[in-house]
Amino acid sequence: MPVRIRITLVFTLLVFIILSIVSFSVYYFSYFSRRDTIKTRLTNRAITFGRLLSRSEVFSNELVKRIDSLTSIAHTNRAIQAYNYEDKKFYEYYSEAGDVLQIDSKILDDARVNGSVFFSIGKREAVAYHYVDDSTRMVMIAAGVDEEGQQNLQRLSNILIVSLLGGLAIAVVGGYFFSKGLLRPLRKIADDVNVISAQNISRRINTGDAKDEWYYLSDTLNSLLNRLQESFDLQKRFISNASHELSTPLTSISSQLEVSLQRERGADEYRKVMQSILEDVRHMANLTKTLLEFAKASGTAGGLEINLIRIDEVLFRIPAEIAKANKAFSVLFEFDQLPTEDEHLLIAGNEELLFTAIKNIVINGCKYSGNQQAIIKLSIEYPTIIIQVQDKGVGIPGDELAKIFQPFYRVGAGETGEGFGLGLPLASRIIKLHKGTIDISSTVNKGSTFTIRFPSAK
Repeated sequence: MPVRIRITLVFTLLVFIILSIVSFSVYYFSYFSRRDTIKTRLTNRAITFGRLLSRSEVFSNELVKRIDSLTSIAHTNRAIQAYNYEDKKFYEYYSEAGDVLQIDSKILDDARVNGSVFFSIGKREAVAYHYVDDSTRMVMIAAGVDEEGQQNLQRLSNILIVSLLGGLAIAVVGGYFFSKGLLRPLRKIADDVNVISAQNISRRINTGDAKDEWYYLSDTLNSLLNRLQESFDLQKRFISNASHELSTPLTSISSQLEVSLQRERGADEYRKVMQSILEDVRHMANLTKTLLEFAKASGTAGGLEINLIRIDEVLFRIPAEIAKANKAFSVLFEFDQLPTEDEHLLIAGNEELLFTAIKNIVINGCKYSGNQQAIIKLSIEYPTIIIQVQDKGVGIPGDELAKIFQPFYRVGAGETGEGFGLGLPLASRIIKLHKGTIDISSTVNKGSTFTIRFPSAK
């Protein structure tokens, strides 16, 4: 079912409920108001004729009947009866000839106990009133049909029904056009999104000036598009740089082979060419391995083997590993007072990926440090595990700090000529994959400090 129809139906249902409550309330209070009015009138009539009948020395029954017949009152089919304390009827009057009113003795008893009783006999409503004065005690019955009140109540009922049906019709039509106006911004947002593609992903949705829910939706989608554009740009740069890094050794291999095949050469010359080609092949192999690790770290934690890892044990593996990369590299550990409970040192993650991330940062510190040494500090600020990697190297200029985690970016435009510019981006991806954060502070010619924070598994 279209959303527009659903909104219309819900709006109509809401209006129906409101109008029904209002209509019922109006009818309910009008009904009891009419009932109280006729009860008051019948009670006053019973009191009036009770007083007349109590003055029997002045008003005879015939005179009272004459007065009753000449009295103009609102209700019709009137009846008046009077009963003494022995339940004997000693007075009656009916406005319609041949009429009769049968009263149960229980009603008379209830009137004597409660003072008055309101009840119905057929279409007539009646009041039994216990009239007492100094010389008389009687129960007066006053009955009649409130035709005017019933007609007014029926007219009110008809008006309320027509108003309810009319209100529902207006609600259906109004809700249909209201939903159209309500959904117009959503349709406009959908139209704007439909024209956005990889070729024009820089286009954004017009948020408008009103700070409403549509503005929030448009702004959220624009933020999503910003992240997508950033990812596409990063992907384009990654592919471009990866292609360049791979094509350079391939071009070198191809050129050396073409030159060596142009004429006959001695064994020593061929050996030198093969040695150079071997170095290029090893360079390509290392680059391919690094690219595969980078692709693996670009996935999600759901695709990794997750275990509980003691972070100090991971750090203790680093010195032997970086010595394989360069025998001149060294590591100095400075651990703060660690907790006695092993649980505070546990991280939920993939051990090999975490080891790779921290190792890359340490190797980077040794590479750029004057003494080729990195300092690793470990501290616990529960529930956070903090690892710091410090070096006393050349430092990183402020305008380059934001770029060092970009793939293939090398500080100083790669003046050292070593590495591919993937170590730090790979480390950053792995740390984020483990719900950690990495920050860097650096001073030129003094050194840099990388601060890594992981949530404790405990």
